[in-house]
Amino acid sequence: MAVGIYNTLQIPDDLARKSFAGMITRLMPNGTAPLYALTARLSEETAYQVEHGFFSKTMLFPTFQLSAAGAAAADTILPVVSTANLIPGMMMQIDTTRENVLIRAINGPTQILVQRGVGTTAAAAIGASVNAWMVGNAYEEASLRPASLLIIPDRFINYTQIFRNTWAVSDTTRATQQVAGDTFVAESKNDCAMFHAADIEKALFFGQKFYGALNNQPFHTMDGLLNIIANRAPGNITTLGGTTNWTQAQAALDPQFNQVTDPKNKPERILFVGGAARNVLHNIFRLNSTYFIEDSQTSWGLQFDTFRIPRGRFIIIEHPLFNAYGQSSTWAKMMVSIDLNSFSLAYMNGRKTKNREFNASGMPDVDNGVDAVGGTLTSELTCLVKNPAADGVLFNATAAAAG
Repeated sequence: MAVGIYNTLQIPDDLARKSFAGMITRLMPNGTAPLYALTARLSEETAYQVEHGFFSKTMLFPTFQLSAAGAAAADTILPVVSTANLIPGMMMQIDTTRENVLIRAINGPTQILVQRGVGTTAAAAIGASVNAWMVGNAYEEASLRPASLLIIPDRFINYTQIFRNTWAVSDTTRATQQVAGDTFVAESKNDCAMFHAADIEKALFFGQKFYGALNNQPFHTMDGLLNIIANRAPGNITTLGGTTNWTQAQAALDPQFNQVTDPKNKPERILFVGGAARNVLHNIFRLNSTYFIEDSQTSWGLQFDTFRIPRGRFIIIEHPLFNAYGQSSTWAKMMVSIDLNSFSLAYMNGRKTKNREFNASGMPDVDNGVDAVGGTLTSELTCLVKNPAADGVLFNATAAAAG
């Protein structure tokens, strides 16, 4: 019984209708796994065992370097640092003088016999440590067949990694209605799927290859992008200084375009960045640009989603996982450039994200003795980066500068 004006203090608990939204908002700007999502549009391979990889051949461009002694204009025996990949018949051009010399014989691991001045440029003294580049080969009429030159393939492997995430609620919880969002079962399933995708996404970037044992069973993890680039293209990893200007950013990104992976289209890379790194990029663009405010303009500001350097184009995607630990973290200041033409996933045969539920209506699997319903997502896969030199990593994007 209440006397006087009926106010909100007198409303019994939970009698008033809740005013919060009828759904649960997930704080996941742009999704937690954009790279993993992009792989759905890429080619896939099948892994037939936990060790999966490929063989790769890198085109040879024969060269030699004069030793510290150099050579006089009349010398036909040249001291070189190494004769690796050289055979008689190769025409070499001296870098400093543009003289063409013909290799006649390989005298040893650090010495070659050449014919000087084969062309319009006369023989001249060659300085110490000067390089010579192959510019073709030439043989006389009725010559004997030359020695063969082979490219030995390199073997690159990665291990598959088993990802597992489970959702589970008691059967009483399943039967309970909640005031926000979907059913408890649906919410638990959604959370499980997001954790599964995010865990795969993190491994694609930060995984490190390992093979061992856990609980007396084989245990294996895969190399992710950062580790693959560090091991096979370390020159494409740059740690930026306290400030970064346009010239420095361009120099760090440029080497990735030494590799042509898609001759039909213009060179392009996806640049995943943290929030701090994105702000640095935008400030670099702003400090090196001129812009004007027009009459009747009702909005103000700059927002860049792509940018170009002379040799290629970058599409900027801010990765929400890079921001997970705050704007001052290493990840938030990081940029990872990926060539999607040479990136793919390999799933173990029949192990592409399987869903197994227990005690669920219509499902054959029964978990005896557990008064609950649930399920597990399992994926076994590895990532393949077939041209790491086309990718790159920039760390420590801290502040922008003009120039």
